[in-house]
Amino acid sequence: MLQELSISNFAIIDHLRLGFAPGMNVLTGETGAGKSIIIDAVSALLGGRLSGETVIRAGAERATIEGIFGLTPAGATSLQPLVDELGLDDGDGTLILSRELNRSGRNVCRVNGRAVTVSVLEQFGQRLVDIHGQGEHLSLLRVREHLGFLDRYAGLAEARATLATTFAELRRVRQALQECLRDERELARRMDLLQFQVAEIDAAKLDAEEEEQLLQQRTLLANAERLQELANSGYALLSGGEQHRRSALDLLGTVLHDLAQLEKLDPTVAEQRQAAENALYQLEDVARALRVYRDGIEFSPARLEQVEERLSLLQSLKRKYGETVADVLRFGESARAELEAISHNEERVAELREREQALLGEAGAQAAQLSVARREAAGRLERAVEEQLAELKMERARFVVAIERAEDATGPEIDGRRWALDATGVDRVEFLIAPNLGEPPKPLAKIASGGETSRLMLAMKGVLSQADAVPTLIFDEIDAGISGRVGTLVGRRLWGLTGSHQVLCVTHLPQIASFADCHLNVSKEIAGERTVTHVRRLAAAERAHELAGMLGGDGTSASLLNAEELLAQVEGWKQQERQPQQGA
Repeated sequence: MLQELSISNFAIIDHLRLGFAPGMNVLTGETGAGKSIIIDAVSALLGGRLSGETVIRAGAERATIEGIFGLTPAGATSLQPLVDELGLDDGDGTLILSRELNRSGRNVCRVNGRAVTVSVLEQFGQRLVDIHGQGEHLSLLRVREHLGFLDRYAGLAEARATLATTFAELRRVRQALQECLRDERELARRMDLLQFQVAEIDAAKLDAEEEEQLLQQRTLLANAERLQELANSGYALLSGGEQHRRSALDLLGTVLHDLAQLEKLDPTVAEQRQAAENALYQLEDVARALRVYRDGIEFSPARLEQVEERLSLLQSLKRKYGETVADVLRFGESARAELEAISHNEERVAELREREQALLGEAGAQAAQLSVARREAAGRLERAVEEQLAELKMERARFVVAIERAEDATGPEIDGRRWALDATGVDRVEFLIAPNLGEPPKPLAKIASGGETSRLMLAMKGVLSQADAVPTLIFDEIDAGISGRVGTLVGRRLWGLTGSHQVLCVTHLPQIASFADCHLNVSKEIAGERTVTHVRRLAAAERAHELAGMLGGDGTSASLLNAEELLAQVEGWKQQERQPQQGA
């Protein structure tokens, strides 16, 4: 429910901070005081499309609106997908929405401090508040939601979820079938291409490690002469081979001989003699290795050409199929798998067709059961709404739940015909109303009379309140076009909604205002040559004076007595209504 609303620099509102209570909240005051402006501010907070130039208070650069909402378990469940999608903190059951409107046209919208778009703010708003007045957030006027209302009223959530799962699988199978049934020429061209690609990759006999080895071979072959020269030089320096120059091994042999003689005279140099001897052996090994390496160097232009050709082939394949040889091999496996699938396309098509028919039959049976349940529930809903309308002095009004289907040759067969199917079934639902005897039923949005619209919405809200997950209902001047006698009935219906909803109501009728659990008076005054709106919560004694003024009294004891009697009657009626609930 809406717990608190803050408004700054919005129209004639300088700054307001309003607290709302559970139950029925009523706003009253003189015409032009700013009651409907408060509702407009709520509409803006919920993502309503507004022009900053027209709603920002004169002299201010921006208007800000913030609302704090307490979430019921049902409300939290409804909002959870949006909260999860945006990664928002649920605020321990509290949701804070804010919107800043700038003269530049820039909007800053936030949910629990997280910046969001206006469309996201609107999605939250549609799940939090239903506004009847401007029609923007009135879910009962959105035809696409009528089916959901009927299903919730009929308790068909589980059956509908089962059908949605079956339909999702059917759609997946049909998508796979469409892919298999692509144009045969395209498939033939694709097969030719895949066969060429697979053959080309297979013919190359690739190895993922081959390229690195070939690059190393190319380096050795291209530098064979230089490698041989360096190896020979090292060997010559170690083992000799040049006239008038002693080799390193000869010199080290002489050193070893001297150390051996020295050791005989001084045993303490034994360690140095051993180290020199080890060094001699190691250098002899190095010399032999250099000789073998030198003699094994291959100076083969033909082999170098082979390596270059192989590397060129690998580079060509990589340009076509991947960044590395491993990628080329993976591409080949993928192409082979696709070729295999196309080669067995007929078998796959047959399997998918069989699965499609099975799922279509299953979905058809589920949709048929839903249809039967909906039509039975539609009759009960029609009777319940008409009873409510009769109590609201619309005895001759007729309410119709129109359930239609659209034929589709690809849909399931029900009652000997094939119907269009989606995740909700085969039914299309719209609520219709005939307010007066002899008139044909019409869509709700085309009802002309304001009074009829108000009473119809109230009747439907009363019947569908348990199916309606929106926690807060706002009625802006619901008393338009109705009399004081009907106003009492409307007040009772509004208060009756508070069993499952928070209700906010703007009214000029004392008969409706008398049902308030929280009565807010809206007034305006001139301060510093500016009009300022004030809102004050009325105490019990103040309510009687407010109602006396709404009754047209001039402040005399007679009008005050009438107001007090009205409040007493309403309180007595409320007590009677609460007793069955307390007993239950």
